[in-house]
Amino acid sequence: MAGAFRVAVVTPEREVLTAEARFVALPAYDGEMGVLPRRAPLLVQLGSGILRVQEAGGGERRLFISGGFAQMVEDRLTVLTEEASDPAELTRSASRDALVAARDLSAGSDDAWRRKLRALERARAIGRHGH
Repeated sequence: MAGAFRVAVVTPEREVLTAEARFVALPAYDGEMGVLPRRAPLLVQLGSGILRVQEAGGGERRLFISGGFAQMVEDRLTVLTEEASDPAELTRSASRDALVAARDLSAGSDDAWRRKLRALERARAIGRHGH
């Protein structure tokens, strides 16, 4: 379809979304970024937040994603993420639980410290988008 590109969102468990899109907003690791058709090749690290897909047919899909990478090649955007869920399923209590669990993680090594930071980022993102 002219003026559109293919987007696929994949977790380790399954393909969550495949659609023709005219615009996608991604929560990149260092801020939100938008993707339009015919974009130059791209590889970006993802943070935690809302992925918005404006479908070619006019609808909009939203997913809460947490970490991973996005790659744009030849009008195909592939989002590989650790988590993809409906933002309506996020709750304030889930945010509090995730924050407590993240704070309890050990930070004794560089890898453990990075895991703790990612978990804290995810918990805060749930808090921003939860109901």
